[in-house]
Amino acid sequence: MAGVRNCPCCPVTEEPRVVPMSTQSLATTLAPADKLWSASGDKAVNLRMEASGPGSETPVTIHQMFLETVERSGDQTALVFKEDGQTASLTWRQYYEQCRAAAKSFLKLGLERFHGVGILGFNSPEWFISDIGCIFAGGLAAGIYTTNSPEACQYVAANCEANILVVENQKQLDKILQVSCVLHQRIPPPCWEEFMKVGEDVSDEQLNAVIDSQRANECCTLIYTSGTTGNPKGVMLSQDNITWTARISSGLICKNYGQEILISYLPLSHVAAQMVDIWISMSFSGTTYFAEPDALKGSLVNTLKEARPTCFLGVPRVWEKMQEGMRAGGEKASPLKKRVNLVPWGFMLANNLVFKKVRAALGLDRCRYCFTGAAPITKDTLEYFLSLNIPVKELYGMSESSGPHTVSIDEYRIGSCGKVIPGSKIKLNNPDEEGNGEVCFWGRNVFMGYLNMPDKTEEALDEDGWLHSGDLGKFDQENFLYITGRIKELIITAGGENIPPVPIEDAVKSELPIISNTMLIGDKLKFLSMLITLKCVMDDNGEPTNELSSEVLDFCRRHSVTATKVSEITANKEPAIYNAIQEGIDRVNARSTSNAQKIQKWVVLERDFSVVGGELGPTLKLRRPIVVKMYQEKINELYSGAAERQ
Repeated sequence: MAGVRNCPCCPVTEEPRVVPMSTQSLATTLAPADKLWSASGDKAVNLRMEASGPGSETPVTIHQMFLETVERSGDQTALVFKEDGQTASLTWRQYYEQCRAAAKSFLKLGLERFHGVGILGFNSPEWFISDIGCIFAGGLAAGIYTTNSPEACQYVAANCEANILVVENQKQLDKILQVSCVLHQRIPPPCWEEFMKVGEDVSDEQLNAVIDSQRANECCTLIYTSGTTGNPKGVMLSQDNITWTARISSGLICKNYGQEILISYLPLSHVAAQMVDIWISMSFSGTTYFAEPDALKGSLVNTLKEARPTCFLGVPRVWEKMQEGMRAGGEKASPLKKRVNLVPWGFMLANNLVFKKVRAALGLDRCRYCFTGAAPITKDTLEYFLSLNIPVKELYGMSESSGPHTVSIDEYRIGSCGKVIPGSKIKLNNPDEEGNGEVCFWGRNVFMGYLNMPDKTEEALDEDGWLHSGDLGKFDQENFLYITGRIKELIITAGGENIPPVPIEDAVKSELPIISNTMLIGDKLKFLSMLITLKCVMDDNGEPTNELSSEVLDFCRRHSVTATKVSEITANKEPAIYNAIQEGIDRVNARSTSNAQKIQKWVVLERDFSVVGGELGPTLKLRRPIVVKMYQEKINELYSGAAERQ
């Protein structure tokens, strides 16, 4: 998808063209519908409109929202990116015109109404333009994870009846060519510049007619779930799902219209990144900087320092990596700085000496809101950043809620994911004696349904239209929501005890900083055990190497251990390391509420978990069923014979 900046039909240096339509000329009407849900891409739904308040706002389409931003901020910078090592940018008007050009090309190439355009690549202006151009042309934008296998790509393309696939590079193209039979027609793939010229003879009137025919309660976007327990489900989001959620969210975090700065680096196939990077940014006329493809391997901090974002969303692993890096740096700090990092005395002195420099070094010196979401984060990490006066606030939601459903903004509680967003509702279904129940959602952010899966749709949405999340949660007295587990992840032991694994896993990681990943085992088994991985160096492809991380090496040196490789630790069951792990687990067990919740056995694996390895999903969430399959032999060994510890 390289080369959008050099597109002859709409180069960056060209004078801005007149926006062909006005928001005043666009009547806001809805398509006829008789249900709150649908499993057909071409069938509209009723909206969960409220009689008053934020849930009663007039529905608008993607095009209307974009056009409003262009009219208000057409000459302001929308996108900032690197081209041949140099910084380049697009204004909101140029961005809009390129989306129109892409839409014309999609129409010329034969994109049919409510058929998919699959987008396969790392975050870039071309990704955004393909997504919005597809929607303008009446298609269903469908992001595909770059880590997907050829077969997974084929499934998504077939499921959304994709007429067109947009791919980033030869590597992704090769995957598609292996399964190209899913396409309606096969044509030589043009480069981006050629693609943008394909639709030059499509008139504005023809494109405008397609745009005018779109309604806010119709589907425009597909978010595919990770498919850890079967085929991915295509979450259908309507135009109103996106525009309403974006407007409500931007109203919560935007202090200065047209001046917010964001960074795009998380997978755009995931709802969180797409909602923040494309749609919320559009709603408040922000500026989005694109990170380099190796962002999660270390270069993200460079983009952070260049962009200095006002809002930043990081998945837990991103915050953990920052924490590890700062702790490693702290080991080499001057005695005063080390003392400031370790001892909670003289906060103002510490803030002046160290913390401001830390925030600047991370590129977060003007960041008002630091968010985390998409997976559970440990209390240890939250408290670490809070000690640096960087409160990391949890968001909670899912693809099926268009992203956020509860947020922490000005009010903040460690361990809580905040309160329900304005205009929406939340309830707990069948709460137990401690107040834990299934979290259920209601609001205009709730999805339309799963594409071509009516049975799955009816499982997720009850007869009253409430979305059942599958997560367990409880409220405190001030209505802050705390997620306490996931129903499908609950371990039910052979003795019938229900055990949520995440708190125990997090407790072990907090006790033992040398540990990278943990996974609790014990479903239908007599006792709990744990798979453990040590922190190691990752290679340029994001694969774990055999080399121990600097943090583990420091630990080894302090305990007179000469090992430098993971295999040396595991092969010898290095006593200093294994004893430290057992002592940490003993401390966790001492705090458990029952014997059934104690970890009886554990094993250190020879290799850390990773996206490439398959143990982690694209947002670094643990894929439990897959891990069980991959390490079944190790698990069997833990439960064979006497219950002696590993």
